[in-house]
Amino acid sequence: MSGARPDGCPSVLRAMMEDVSTVSSAASSPSPAAGAPTARRTAYDCDVLVVGGGIVGLSTAYALTRARPGTRVVVLEKEDGPARHQTGRNSGVIHSGVYYRPGSLKARFAVRGAAEMVKFCAEYGIAHRVTGKLIVATERAELPRLHALVQRGRENGIPVRELGPAQIAEYEPHVRGLAAIHVATTGVCDYGAVAAELARLVEAAGAEVRHGAEVAAVDRRPGVGVAVRTAAGAVVRARAMVNCAGLHCDRVARLAGDAPPVRIVPFRGEYHELAPERGRLVRGLVYPVPDPAFPFLGVHLTRGIDGSVHIGPNAVPALAREGYRWRTARARDLAGTLGWPGFWHIARRHWRYGAGEMRRSLSKTAFTEAVRRLLPEVETADLRPAPAGVRAQAVGRDGALVDDFLITEAPHTVHVLNAPSPAATASLPIGREVARRALAALDAGR
Repeated sequence: MSGARPDGCPSVLRAMMEDVSTVSSAASSPSPAAGAPTARRTAYDCDVLVVGGGIVGLSTAYALTRARPGTRVVVLEKEDGPARHQTGRNSGVIHSGVYYRPGSLKARFAVRGAAEMVKFCAEYGIAHRVTGKLIVATERAELPRLHALVQRGRENGIPVRELGPAQIAEYEPHVRGLAAIHVATTGVCDYGAVAAELARLVEAAGAEVRHGAEVAAVDRRPGVGVAVRTAAGAVVRARAMVNCAGLHCDRVARLAGDAPPVRIVPFRGEYHELAPERGRLVRGLVYPVPDPAFPFLGVHLTRGIDGSVHIGPNAVPALAREGYRWRTARARDLAGTLGWPGFWHIARRHWRYGAGEMRRSLSKTAFTEAVRRLLPEVETADLRPAPAGVRAQAVGRDGALVDDFLITEAPHTVHVLNAPSPAATASLPIGREVARRALAALDAGR
């Protein structure tokens, strides 16, 4: 994802946009010579500038090059390669869409995206496997929520099978529960490899992907376009900008002069890996019944594409937007979180849930206790630390955790302001939707 620095917009950047404005105006006048190239084509460095080289940004660039070949696209990514943050730090699950409210973007795009992701991986030789998964109720209080998921899955067009304890054992002999549902369309893949392949396809189509290009300033002129300066001093002038900056998307929106209604609050998801000799305890994917009050799915068991079994994630507030460890803290990030009224609403409303997550983060024994609800045979010694991820969760001023994808528009700009899980699964449909909006902005000259 592409980060953003609070440098403001220097006069040189404004001057460059004024040059674009002047040349653009000249281009709208009658050409002095028939067949002469228009100034508009030479004034801009690209038609669409995509900020962020994660899977959503690259899917958007891919969709742009396919929907309208010849569209000049540049992708700016602050890291030295793709998929360094949310895309490359997750469970690698291809989600079915069973959890999401019917009619929501998450439901529509996850169901469609799961099938497309399997097809994409098969077409380009990317490791993947359709395994199905169990969602298991371990307490009677969870049974109504499990039955609600059955109904939701059916409303979303997803085949689900209801299971009793004996049938659970047929799928997962070491898992215990009162009841479960089996969702056949869930799978796993290597999203880092998907992102790398998208980057290759984008470049093959004539687009440019620049790594090490952190956004520092944005100057937007209505009726003209957008100029972006990177931390290294490079300036890119575009007719439209797409903001897919993930953990930093709200900052990029503010650099562009917009006032997003949400703030990104980072939640770290911590994982453990099951010791290889204990890997036999888990065959596929096993999830608890989620609490509908939160957008988190709970600590689950995932046999990944490489055969290893990962357990997690939990969800604890991170002290930095890229805070993959407790000791990683950034004053600016922390001040941004603590200064947002929505964070304090969450803290007051859900302190008991948060305390439990903190306990499981700080105590391996407590984490193991949570896992044993699904997998009674697991021991603390069976769990080994694994790389963590950070979820970019959009939070409203009132403390509402945004539970759907959030895409907004402004002059010459499309902002993707909330795209946590299942955004990797849904990335191809998300990319098409964002590309559609960007191309509409180009056509309208706004």
